[in-house]
Amino acid sequence: MTHFNDIGIDGKTDWRRIKKLLLIGFFAGFIVLLGDMLLGWGTAVSGTAGLEANYSKYIGVSDIRIFWSALLGTIGIPLECMSWFGIYRLMAERSPRHAHAYRAGILGCMLFGVSVHVNCCTAVFYYNRMNGFSPNTALADMGQFAGYFLLPSTILFAIFFLTAIGVQLNAFVKGKTPYPKWCWIFTLLFGVAVIIICKFIGDYPLTNALATGWISLGNIWMSGGLLVMMPKVQLEIKPK
Repeated sequence: MTHFNDIGIDGKTDWRRIKKLLLIGFFAGFIVLLGDMLLGWGTAVSGTAGLEANYSKYIGVSDIRIFWSALLGTIGIPLECMSWFGIYRLMAERSPRHAHAYRAGILGCMLFGVSVHVNCCTAVFYYNRMNGFSPNTALADMGQFAGYFLLPSTILFAIFFLTAIGVQLNAFVKGKTPYPKWCWIFTLLFGVAVIIICKFIGDYPLTNALATGWISLGNIWMSGGLLVMMPKVQLEIKPK
């Protein structure tokens, strides 16, 4: 019997809708990346090390940059998460079990992603204010602030984020999508490679800004790669 379901009509993969979602994610990634780079563009203060060096990168960040970073993230992050339903649809026809687990990851990231981003922006704002009032205690104050407000949402976000990544990798490697198994490389974990490369290059405004935007860069890589491969995949699975 013909019916509508959550992956298209008659249980068939809706490629047009998947393409639209991936395009949304691709462009949303640039929105978030811009916000991340506005926040992360800076270098560590000379003579600092460890956490102090990491936090000191943000001392030169102006209030207006913090505002725009928070706003762009608030707009772009939900769009990024929504676009992952395109990947959900790739799994749904061949493995509803993977699709349902992936959907849980999406919803959790959508729920906590903006909170983490805005709290990061708030932490930078707070650290800069405290550094102006009391430089000797700013680091300790920042740690306390992060523990109370940033850490809880970050832990919850990480659980759902890692769930989504793990399920996606498993689905692609096991052939639970129409894509070739090697397309597992189109994953958000690409952003981790960006962090490693940037840390290797050194402490520069550009490398620090790109490292700050590792998730959005991973999203651009993931969405862009799947979009590039889509015509070939559709051609290969087309009935002859």
